[in-house]
Amino acid sequence: MASDANGSRLGDDIFDSILLADDKFRGKGYQEGYTEGGNLGVTEGRRYGLANGVKIGSEVSFYKGFAFTWKCLLQNNQDAKTSKRLKALNSLLEMVNSFPYEDPTYDQLQEDLEKMRAKFKQICSLLNVQPAFQNAKMAGMSF
Repeated sequence: MASDANGSRLGDDIFDSILLADDKFRGKGYQEGYTEGGNLGVTEGRRYGLANGVKIGSEVSFYKGFAFTWKCLLQNNQDAKTSKRLKALNSLLEMVNSFPYEDPTYDQLQEDLEKMRAKFKQICSLLNVQPAFQNAKMAGMSF
């Protein structure tokens, strides 16, 4: 049999290229798909994280403003009910201030949010006010 410029036999090369074409193109397609999927995953993940980060940030910020405002309103009043209310407000403010805004890998995010929501409901009950924050129930969110 004749040889080509690389020294391989021409008969083997023709059949090898036909037989191995499926493997070659499958591997190439897999690599292209993997790269494209990774790029789309990063884009979609960034968009999802931004949307949910905004929701969580606005919720926590609402709690902080609510607690700070009521604390300022109640500080001059000195009765037993007020001290209990102030204690609960200070507790909520501590939760908000210790919330890890900068840590995207914080694994107890949902638990801390639930504790804040419960404390907020408790404070609303103590103050006899109706909660006004609409996004306080984000039960469908999971990570």
